[in-house]
Amino acid sequence: MLLTLLAPMVVVVHSARGETRLPVRLDPLAGPVLAAPALVSALDASLTRGDGWVEMRIEGRRFRFFPGAPVLAVDGVVEPLAAAAAMRRDTLELPMQFVSELLPRLLRGRFRYDARQARLFDTASPPSTPRVVVAAGGTPSRDPSRLPNGLRKGHVVTIDAGHGGPDAGAPGLHFPSGVREKHVTLALALLVRDELRKQGVGVVMTRKTDTLINLRDRGPYCTAECDLFVSIHVNAMPSRSGFQRVRGFETYFLAEAKTEDAARVARMENEAIRFEEDGDPDALEGLEFILRDLQLNEHLRESARAAELVQSYLQEAHTGPSLGVKQAGFMVLTTARRPAILIEAGFSTNPDDGRLLTGKSSQRNLAASIADAIIAYLLEYERKVGNGSVSSGPGARTSR
Repeated sequence: MLLTLLAPMVVVVHSARGETRLPVRLDPLAGPVLAAPALVSALDASLTRGDGWVEMRIEGRRFRFFPGAPVLAVDGVVEPLAAAAAMRRDTLELPMQFVSELLPRLLRGRFRYDARQARLFDTASPPSTPRVVVAAGGTPSRDPSRLPNGLRKGHVVTIDAGHGGPDAGAPGLHFPSGVREKHVTLALALLVRDELRKQGVGVVMTRKTDTLINLRDRGPYCTAECDLFVSIHVNAMPSRSGFQRVRGFETYFLAEAKTEDAARVARMENEAIRFEEDGDPDALEGLEFILRDLQLNEHLRESARAAELVQSYLQEAHTGPSLGVKQAGFMVLTTARRPAILIEAGFSTNPDDGRLLTGKSSQRNLAASIADAIIAYLLEYERKVGNGSVSSGPGARTSR
């Protein structure tokens, strides 16, 4: 009980790759737990699933967990756990004890845990970290072209807070009095901006105040210097039987909708055009041509991958179900002409999502997860294109 009361909401892993935030979930039975895939990514480890077990490999050591059993096998030797590892939505969750106690003890030379600050320090230097150069006189120094998190300098991301001004967005059925979608999206967008700037990524905001920006004017904020366009929204279900029970999060990229629900969400978001002074509803008909053209667009695959990463990272901070990566014809994404995604962070028509989306600490956790996913996307793209400069990144600032 004491461990649960003192458990942090986030554990920060410090490594040669920079800082990674791991959301901590309080399980009613197991107490504080965190997701194994997020930990594996932060530590540059590996995860293998077998019949009734899941094995994590770190520095040649094998940590085998048996979901439902409060033990693990370390290189074949059984160690007790304070609580059993468990599978939640196909994701292995580990008791906090593994990070705070077992790793620092079993890999004493590599890990140190600071309980007061909830920080795990990893002294190893994974192969994917920034290369070390030797300065004059033989003194090692970090590659000056890279940031501490491994990214090359110069990345820029555009963050779009959905709606604004007279366009209030989805009604805040389960938001505090007076709060609407436009307020929640702006709060999340500003927090994502702050997290990215801490990581050395430049951020352009489509709006920083409660103002209306035309749908077709938002994408162009992602200029030739931009690597990714991210639009943040809140979902809502139409009033019908059981509509308040629907909750969860989903991430979209621009393509023809494959389901009626995806098309419904796109129609809901595209309705914002009616608030624009020069809004032309007929312009929505042009989406058909744009969507056909996008089938050959080089950014389509990158948009889909960015959406996958955001969806994966959000799963660790969101208490609702992952509704998956989807595609639909969102007007706001058509003019970005860069990898572009739209996040539906939850349902304002659901009481649990309503509390999550408006709570200060949960907003910070959601924003940190989105920012971490963006960093992961940029790092992954850099690895795909090799050691080229940022100008060869997803923003395509040079001809290819």
